[in-house]
Order: sequence, then structure tokens, then C-alpha cells
Amino acid sequence: MRVSLAQISPKLSCDNIQAHLDIIAKVKDDSDVIVFPELSLHGYLLQDKVYENAYTLDDISVLIEASKEVDIVLGMASQESKAIYNSAVYLSKGEVRHIHHKNHLPNYGMFEEARYFFKGEDVETFETSFGESMMLVCEDLWRAEILATVAEAKPKYLYVLTNSPARDFSDDGLLIQNQWESILKTTALLSGTTVIFVNRTGFEDGLGFWGGSCVITPDGQIVKKCQLLKPEVLTIDITSSFFDANRMIMKHG
Repeated sequence: MRVSLAQISPKLSCDNIQAHLDIIAKVKDDSDVIVFPELSLHGYLLQDKVYENAYTLDDISVLIEASKEVDIVLGMASQESKAIYNSAVYLSKGEVRHIHHKNHLPNYGMFEEARYFFKGEDVETFETSFGESMMLVCEDLWRAEILATVAEAKPKYLYVLTNSPARDFSDDGLLIQNQWESILKTTALLSGTTVIFVNRTGFEDGLGFWGGSCVITPDGQIVKKCQLLKPEVLTIDITSSFFDANRMIMKHG
């Protein structure tokens, strides 16, 4: 499988669909799955605007149609009846294959998600053309019970979509990046899964997002990662026998 990490800087609006389509058009012939970050269709600091900017599945029909040519993973504020969720959506073959609603909504410091979104309740695997998969959104992976669920399920691929702001700079680099990479490597090791992590970049109202999107093998090694603080689309081949062999070792070793 060839996966494209679309580390973008979305606008803080509901005017991001065309930017997604432009990236899809550029990389679809060289990729099997294109992965965008958390809330990629809207930007992060929606606050009260979430009520007017949230999308139904009908609103993203053009992206669903585009998935006939390449699988697409994206982040959106999704509206279901009167509830609005922070969701990761997997599109494939012109259909919505799976939706994951973010379970853990941070509501401390700079984060106020619990004020504006409904809480998801489930973390489930789903089938794709490339194997059993699972999706999480940002804060989900910082909870021990979620990590335990992933380790028990042992999906072939885990997609992690985030909007992680840059903070805690030091002589040793960016602390939040080091923390995230530690969690991602631990998840890969415990579950024997290939972890596909896509974080946004750009600035919103004083928040700067650090990027650093990457793919991690089942033995906890970072294969490649995007640059810090800048938009980038990076395509990585993760279908080699190395990945499959390490997955078997981590599952049964």
C-alpha cells in the first residue's frame, strides 16, 4: 500500500473541500490512500462557528465521489441529527466505509472541544481493501483504555488524525513531538500495527501546529516523517515484506 500524508494548513472556514480535491488530483495516481489531519475540512478553532460549518455526508458528496479513484481519510465536524462530532471519515470506492467520532474531547488550557462537540462512544475496526483498520482522533490515543483497545484489536493499520499545537520548545527539540512519537511507537509495539499519523500545520489565532506527520512500523520505527511547521504531502510505500514480517513478529513473538 502506498499512503500519502497530506500535512496541510486548512482555512478556519468551511471552504477547504477544493483544497482537498486539488491534493487528491495530484497524488491519486501514485497513492492508494490519502490521509488528511483532524478537522481538515474546517480548521481547528471553530468554537461557535461549528454550528453553521458542520457538514452532513451529503455536503461532502464530491469527496465521496473522488474516493472511487483513491481511498481518502479526512477530518470533519460531522452533523448527525442534532449532534455534531469531531470525526475521522474513511471514504473508499464511492462510499463512506467508516466514521469514528472522537471519544475524548479535551477541555483544558487552550482546548475547549467539550463545549462544542458531542462525545463519541466507540472505537471499532473496519475492513478496507488493504486490511483491517482503525481510526483515532488526537486525544483519543492519550487514554490508556483506548490504547488497550487498539492493542487487543491488533488492526493492520491505525490512522491517527491530529491537530497538535507546538509548545514546550527546548534545546532537545519540541517536547510535544517527542511525547507524541513515544506514544505512537508504544502503540505500534503493543498492537503490532502500522501507525499512520497525520498532524496539521499552520497558524490559527496564535496557535501554531507543528506537523511532523509520519509512518511507524509494527516494531516501533519511524520510516519517514514530514518536515516541521510547513505544509507537505509525503507518499510512503508501506507494502514491503519488511512491514508484514515485523507485524507477524510483534503479534506472535
